[in-house]
Amino acid sequence: MCWICDAKTHGALTGASEHSPWAPRRAFLLAAAAATAAPVLAQVDVGGASSMRKLVPAEMLERSATQQYAQVLAEARAKGALAPDNHPQLRRLRTMAAKLIPYTGQWNPRASGWQWEVNLIGSKQVNAWCMPGGKIAFYTGILDNLKLTDDEAAMVMGHEMAHALREHARARLAKSQATDIGLRLGAQLLGLGQVGDLAAGLGSQLLTLKYSRDDETEADLVGLEIAARGAYQPEASVNLWKKMMAANSGSGGPGFLSTHPAGPERIKQLEANVPKVQTLYQQAQRG
Repeated sequence: MCWICDAKTHGALTGASEHSPWAPRRAFLLAAAAATAAPVLAQVDVGGASSMRKLVPAEMLERSATQQYAQVLAEARAKGALAPDNHPQLRRLRTMAAKLIPYTGQWNPRASGWQWEVNLIGSKQVNAWCMPGGKIAFYTGILDNLKLTDDEAAMVMGHEMAHALREHARARLAKSQATDIGLRLGAQLLGLGQVGDLAAGLGSQLLTLKYSRDDETEADLVGLEIAARGAYQPEASVNLWKKMMAANSGSGGPGFLSTHPAGPERIKQLEANVPKVQTLYQQAQRG
């Protein structure tokens, strides 16, 4: 999945049960989840979400993603690579998420009911991702190798959140399944139930999905706006991708850089949109 896609507080960023073997113990997201922000209309223009995604039931894909996320965390824990709740970098990420989550609802009404969660995995991979339903993971490699500032890390997080909010995985999986089974004339040729059954086993594909250029552009712009509303400096998005371009020639390994290639055009699009969200950032700073 998006490494950052084309190039995937005392509270706890999770609404998961205390009895879950993989969920963090603290509900650091409680304050963010309860926030009732009333943002103005979107300042970036990304059009409507893909109608193709409707072929895969959102609830089923989110359940599948939750199961896959639990498996990833369990494997990391077994290797001693899962950061504890008191890890400074993890606390830093959860603080960021708590600032961004209140501004996700306008991009997807389902987000208000997601049990958002953020975890940190010790790995040299330059990678980060957000699964359907708000399950986020960062790898230490992306924070350390790129020496991300808080503003830059927030742009990565906003970008990954945007993939989930715009349901890019849902749309990509729907298109993939439609092609695989010869579905070409619409959902009526197969039946929503059958597509839903297929969705239950799609969790394992979520970490290997490659998004389209349009998906990446949407995630860049939506993530930029969410981060700006959360009081993170918009110009950091440009700085982030300049760092990405520099790192792309190195050996970051599979992950964000392999799935989110950086380039001048990407930076140009961000530069054109930074002024659109500057007022949102300034308002957030004052608030």
